[in-house]
Amino acid sequence: MKRLVILTVGVTHSGKSTFAQALEGQLPNSLIIDQDNHADFINTHYRALLPKQGPNRIKYAVTQTIVDYAVNQTSYHLILCNSNRHRHARLKLIDYYRNHGFTTVVVYFDLPDAVLQERVAHSQRSTSIFSKSSSFKAVLDRQQAESPDSGVIEPTAEEADHFFVIRNGDDAGDVIRQVAELAAPNFD
Repeated sequence: MKRLVILTVGVTHSGKSTFAQALEGQLPNSLIIDQDNHADFINTHYRALLPKQGPNRIKYAVTQTIVDYAVNQTSYHLILCNSNRHRHARLKLIDYYRNHGFTTVVVYFDLPDAVLQERVAHSQRSTSIFSKSSSFKAVLDRQQAESPDSGVIEPTAEEADHFFVIRNGDDAGDVIRQVAELAAPNFD
């Protein structure tokens, strides 16, 4: 059976979670793996384990444990609902999934800054996922200031077996349909 892994790539409030939920509804036998859920769990139940400085390694460890289980113990298509903006880490993920027989799909959310700023300004999302940031505006400002020098590089079509770009909300439905078609048994 052909399995897909769909990596969403984009800044906060670009639509990754909404897209992932809609795709899961259209892609039979699929599972969303969302680091925001892992961060919320850790912040709620294991806050004392969060680092005082540096990356949230416990969040990454929880995610990797869930990924390893899903890859090795299930037959699900996987939808990775993370930012995946650092090229080196993204390519490592793609290699990991290819080595486990997955067909790789990257969906890049390339929305205008004004749209993102508007979404953040009116966000109703819980901030319980934060271990350090104080607001989604602070996260977006930090993400928009990151440069290629820090490893944040836009994905390209060469990175994955299939590549899609979402530039506005109207693109999402068509991309969902195309990704779901990739899983169809007769798709070549």
